[in-house]
Amino acid sequence: MKKPPPYWHKAKKILSARDPVLRKIIKKYKKGFLTTKDKPFLSLCRTIVGQQISVKAADSIWLKFEQKCKKNINPKTILTLSSQTLKSAGLSRQKVSYLKNIAKNFKNKSFDIKKLQRMEDVDAIDYITQLKGLGIWSAQMFLMFNLNRVDIYPTADIGLLRAISINYKTAYPPSKRFLKKISNLHLGYRTVLTWYMWRSIDPVEVSY
Repeated sequence: MKKPPPYWHKAKKILSARDPVLRKIIKKYKKGFLTTKDKPFLSLCRTIVGQQISVKAADSIWLKFEQKCKKNINPKTILTLSSQTLKSAGLSRQKVSYLKNIAKNFKNKSFDIKKLQRMEDVDAIDYITQLKGLGIWSAQMFLMFNLNRVDIYPTADIGLLRAISINYKTAYPPSKRFLKKISNLHLGYRTVLTWYMWRSIDPVEVSY
């Protein structure tokens, strides 16, 4: 049975008291929560697949990708499969090269997940973005969905920007000043804010 992150219920109470807009959204989706994954390699692959496409498109490609890997998504499988086979799942040439690069780094242990787990958020993002194909957004998704970090605020995420614009009745894209205001209001629990913003505009729960 899936469980919410350990900080989830406390964060909901605190943010509901701080923000009436978010309180309504939390009430509407009270049974939902961010689902974290405990397989780092799988999470990074999922993030690569989801880059710059909709949640629906990412889910569709991921299912095909799983089939190509025979549901055995690990570095050895990715390195064994041909680029053409991976492309036939709907992945771009670039994404295939990113996946193979990540697989190589995991296989030769040059990417140290234990070291990463001990890092502060900023240092962890710097470490992850050293891998080709993983930018700040990808690193933030990994921190949210794999490392269970509580205070991630991905301001380059189009879904988050759209949701803030809709829910807080402000221009799209929201100004840097407005994003800072929202950030300050939810400081300490911005992962929770982000998840509920996504949930408010998407029928499918976001998962990386």
